[in-house]
Amino acid sequence: MPDTVELLAAFMPPLPYMKDVVADAPAAPGVHLVLDGGEIVYVGHTGNLRARLRQHLTGNRDSSVLHDQVGQLLDTPAQAATRDDIARWLGRCEVRWQETDNPEGTKEALVLALRPRFNRKVPRSR
Repeated sequence: MPDTVELLAAFMPPLPYMKDVVADAPAAPGVHLVLDGGEIVYVGHTGNLRARLRQHLTGNRDSSVLHDQVGQLLDTPAQAATRDDIARWLGRCEVRWQETDNPEGTKEALVLALRPRFNRKVPRSR
């Protein structure tokens, strides 16, 4: 199995996870990484990087595993995190992506190597 440095070599450098950055992502198949303080916290794959990265930022818990996982992190016993709360948290993160004809295989290798916290199944507390 390739090492982590080799797996990450073809990815774009980290960029702020913001709508204007996402608007420049390719509308092509690929794998994306979300980093919090330099730590990779999520690995995703998609047939359209631009659309999926936008969906994570502006979607809802039903449309994005990442959106849901961040929401669970931010939820309090008194109140569920809002879409804006989740977008704000993601907005302080960075994003990287790589176009690839094998997004599923690339994601699987990265998840196995990195074990990002938001790719793990988290029991719902609701």
